[in-house]
Amino acid sequence: MPSSPEDITESTGPAESAESADPLHSLVLHTTDNGVSWITLNRPEAMNAVTWEQRERVIGLLAKASADPAVRAVVLTATGRGFCAGADLRGAPATGERVPGDVARTIRLGAQRLIAAVLDCEKPVIAAVNGTAAGIGAHLAFACDLVLAAESAKFIEVFVRRGLVPDGGGAYLLPRLIGPQRAKELMFFGDSLPAAEAERLGLVNRVVPDEELAATARAWAQRLAEGPTRSIALTKQLVNASMDADRSTAFAAEAMAQEINMTTQDANEGVASFIERRAPKYRGV
Repeated sequence: MPSSPEDITESTGPAESAESADPLHSLVLHTTDNGVSWITLNRPEAMNAVTWEQRERVIGLLAKASADPAVRAVVLTATGRGFCAGADLRGAPATGERVPGDVARTIRLGAQRLIAAVLDCEKPVIAAVNGTAAGIGAHLAFACDLVLAAESAKFIEVFVRRGLVPDGGGAYLLPRLIGPQRAKELMFFGDSLPAAEAERLGLVNRVVPDEELAATARAWAQRLAEGPTRSIALTKQLVNASMDADRSTAFAAEAMAQEINMTTQDANEGVASFIERRAPKYRGV
């Protein structure tokens, strides 16, 4: 849902794109650098409230990252004062008279698809939160595998302020990250959560000075891009699935993941480098 978060401060992030001449592509900047896919929301005048077009492009870029062996990590960030101020439905395709089921379908095919695209991406995804993340914007960050936040960043479960139910997987993600009581506190009150408090609760991996956010994200992404890509993908899958699995199912999945991983060149290189007492050179295959 559209939202207008309060108490927002200035912050900056990286924004480069060879596709920026295309008006549609300029809404989401994209570049690939040293195996890292940078996806940058670029509607700073709207605090990066995400439009239908932006959502579809981000979903598409995440799918391409999964399929492209040259991409080994993803960074999701934004320009201007906000990471993402929620969903901006003004840019959605026109529809006729609403009928029962329309709202559920819109959420299922919209916000939930976006969050699922992050969770299901086969490459590790880092959120570099440069400013306020509200509503679906907060959930977009929390769905990422690692979350870096600028000191000025804030997270707001804005839905209750508008009399709405959280969407975009919020009621699924937050209890798994911080427990049901903390999740309810954030969702019932809709208070602004500073980056430092989000880190304390476990929603953020690291808080850095605003001016260091891009460099830190680049350093983390480069480490991931130089790692064993398939191993990381399987690890991501195991961890995500474990939240909904019993022990026997999780153990069986772990054993199968290990079986699959041992067929990769990187696994063989990792073992060989250990035996030969040298640094491994992973290729992502």
